[in-house]
Amino acid sequence: MKHDAPSRLGRTDISVTALGFGATAIGGMYSPVPEEQAIATVDAAWNHGIRFYDAAPQYGRGKGELRLGQALASRPRDSYVLSSKVGRLLRPVDPEGNSNSLDEPELATVYDYSRDGVLRSIEESLERLGTDHLDIVHVHDPDDYLDEALATAFPTLIELRDQGVVKAIGAGMNQTRALEIIARESDPDALLVAGRYTLLEQTALDSLLPLCEERGIAVIAGGVFNSGLLANPHVDARYDYNRAPESIVSRALELAAVCERHGVPLKAAALQFPKAHPSVAAVLTGSRSPEEMTENIELFDLVIPSDLWAELKDAGLLRQTAPVPATGQANP
Repeated sequence: MKHDAPSRLGRTDISVTALGFGATAIGGMYSPVPEEQAIATVDAAWNHGIRFYDAAPQYGRGKGELRLGQALASRPRDSYVLSSKVGRLLRPVDPEGNSNSLDEPELATVYDYSRDGVLRSIEESLERLGTDHLDIVHVHDPDDYLDEALATAFPTLIELRDQGVVKAIGAGMNQTRALEIIARESDPDALLVAGRYTLLEQTALDSLLPLCEERGIAVIAGGVFNSGLLANPHVDARYDYNRAPESIVSRALELAAVCERHGVPLKAAALQFPKAHPSVAAVLTGSRSPEEMTENIELFDLVIPSDLWAELKDAGLLRQTAPVPATGQANP
């Protein structure tokens, strides 16, 4: 499967490209990205056929949505799929307060999973993105607010979906336990699983992915580089947004060594692996520059020999039960 191949989002009539664009990086995550470069990066994704774009108010304190909206402003709205998230409102900080980054607006995050908070969040995202509707809306990281999210945020989104205001709803999280609860107790169309179904870690394979397959819930794989560790494994690399433990770095280096023996970049294997699972509709990747975007696309399309996947399993670096891309093609 090529990066721009259409993929059905679970039970919905939404079709996303196999590789999607996440707006985390252009929002300035980890380090600033100039506005012109950010827009050029989205342009590169578009010019290569990517038609699935994901954002959130939290990305760059609104900057990710603003820049994504600017870059897509001239594109026909019905020609791409746009998703964003609710649960975090952006509000001005006290003039004496400090933001988390010199490159971010002076805004603070206010967690709000109430009905009013959901509606306000969508309204403000639409304004930043410069559009009149979102195709997919996820509840963003309700880790410490799960009861409230199940009681108010999800019913509100279900109501909006029933009214045709949004086409699909879901949740985006870095853990699987809460996502399983959401899958069982609410009615999501898709779940964005960040960092828990990657070449490095297949926690979602335990029960979340089988549950999604059983219920027809689409999975969107995010964080496939595990905060950058699988893009460039080294002692100071990040894992789950923090410095990676030595044992995790060692495992990533073992993965890299196997890939190198087969003449395959580690990033290519990391990008392609999640899409092999039948429940995974798309892989999200954030890029900071047109060059990085183009590289990710080329790596996603690279043909990987089946012997690589077999060696990873034989070495205990990949679960035996994990589906892998079919022989002779990038993805099944």
